[in-house]
Amino acid sequence: MANPTFDQLLEAGCHFGHLKRKWNPAMAPYIFMERNGIHIIDLYKTAAKLDEAAAALKNIAKSGKKVLFVATKKQAKQVIEDKAKSVNMPYVIERWPGGMLTNFPTIRKAVKKMTTIDKMTKDGTFDNLSKREKLQISRQRVKLEKNLGSIADLNRLPSALFVVDVLKEHIAVAEANRLGIPVFGIVDTNSDPTNIDFVIPANDDASKSIELILDTVCAAMSEGLEERKAEKVDNAAAGEGEDAAPAAPKRERRRVRRNDAPEAEAAEAEAPAAEEA
Repeated sequence: MANPTFDQLLEAGCHFGHLKRKWNPAMAPYIFMERNGIHIIDLYKTAAKLDEAAAALKNIAKSGKKVLFVATKKQAKQVIEDKAKSVNMPYVIERWPGGMLTNFPTIRKAVKKMTTIDKMTKDGTFDNLSKREKLQISRQRVKLEKNLGSIADLNRLPSALFVVDVLKEHIAVAEANRLGIPVFGIVDTNSDPTNIDFVIPANDDASKSIELILDTVCAAMSEGLEERKAEKVDNAAAGEGEDAAPAAPKRERRRVRRNDAPEAEAAEAEAPAAEEA
């Protein structure tokens, strides 16, 4: 998908900021004007920054790394879930579990607990439990699935975070900053862009605005994933086409050098003797 035009951004309402009295002065470079007490975001800057973010996310996806999508606000939940699933990336749309990044091993343990419960259900252990135990474990499984089900495949820390509403998700941003994980964010006029590595200045309250931006970045990531697949196929084909024979001379040369070394030393020792004679 091509990056959205100015008109598409305008139509989606990406330009609407917050009330002037709620603004964050750090967003001044991205504000075009004020109209009826509301700040209007400069969509030319939005388009440029979106282009930059999409290119960076494409490279991350192409390298096989994971991007964690975060949005717990009502307008963004469904969009985030759909778009993250489309590129097979983890996401958080319920409450952000504190320490999700900074205390990642503990979060992994909770995910493993979920897997253990699933195994119990499959191997029949679950059937041997009392009604009360079954109920407790089932409730625990539902709770874990709700909070952590979407990150079950995240075996290591993500390479980047994509956040909708950096003000609301400030804990996630702070954790990523602490660990040096780059943050991509849709940043509205009431938010602080200082700690965001890739700022996308836009309306973070309208579902149309969020959807258009996510469509763009996920399309770029999808391209990156396709390129990665194509490269793997090419490399596999190249590997099959190559003969393993060329590797042998290297080993042969090494062996020759090792075997020749004592003879070379003996020859050097004999040389002075020959000269003296």
